[in-house]
Amino acid sequence: MSPQTYAQDGLVSVHSHAFMQEPRFVAAYARGVQAIGGADLYQFHWRVHIALWAASIASRLDGDFVECGVNKGFVSSAITEFLDWNRLDRDFYLLDTFAGLDERFVSASEREAGSLEKSAKSLESGFYITGADSVRANFAQWPRAVIVQGAIPESLAQVTPRQVAYLHLDMNCAPPEIAALTYFWDRLVAGAPVLLDDYAYRGYTPQRLAFDEFARSHDITVCALPTGQGLIIKPTQPARRSRPSAD
Repeated sequence: MSPQTYAQDGLVSVHSHAFMQEPRFVAAYARGVQAIGGADLYQFHWRVHIALWAASIASRLDGDFVECGVNKGFVSSAITEFLDWNRLDRDFYLLDTFAGLDERFVSASEREAGSLEKSAKSLESGFYITGADSVRANFAQWPRAVIVQGAIPESLAQVTPRQVAYLHLDMNCAPPEIAALTYFWDRLVAGAPVLLDDYAYRGYTPQRLAFDEFARSHDITVCALPTGQGLIIKPTQPARRSRPSAD
C-alpha cells in the first residue's frame, strides 16, 4: 500500500492526512500514548484528529468539558495537551467505572452480541483499566481534570456544571450513553459538539439505533463519520417545523 494512503482503525483513505505531521497534533497524540503506557496499541490518529478538532471548537464556547468513558485517558490526555488545559478557566469531568461494563446497564441486544464477554476479556488483558489511581496520576498535571468513578447513570449526579461546551461519549454501551446525553443535553451550549465514539463503528449497531432515536425525538441529526464516530452539534435554536399548507 502506498505510504500516501492512510490505513488504520478500519479506515483507508488516499486523501491528505497532513494533520499527522502537525507539531501540535504530534505532541497531543504522543501524550495520549503516554497515558496508556507508552506503546500505541490503538493506531487511531484520524479519530483523535476529529476529537481534537471538536475540542478546539468547544474551547471557544462557554462551559466545561465532559468525557464519559475514559479508560486510561488516551483521548482526554491528548485534548488537555492540545489545548494547554491549565491556561483554560474550566473543568474537564472524566467519568468511568474504571472496571469495565456494569452489567446492570447493558441492553439485551448488547448482551446477545457478547458485550459483557468482550468487557471481561479487555479487563483480563489489561486493555481496560481496573481502578482509577493510575488515571488520577496521569491527570495530576491538570488540577481541573475531575475524575468521577462510578457507573452511569448513577454517577451523573456528581457532575453539575451549569454549562457544557464539549461532550464525548465512549462507553461501548447504549443505555449509559443515552442516559449521559439526556442528562447533559440542556446544559450543552449552542454550537457545542457531542462526539460519539462508536456511532458508526462496526459491531455497535445498538448504539447507532439508540442515538438515531434520540436524534429523532430532539429534531436533530447525527453526522456519521468514516472513522466510526458520530458527531452532533447542539443547535442554536429549536428546529422549525413546517407549517401545514393552507390549501
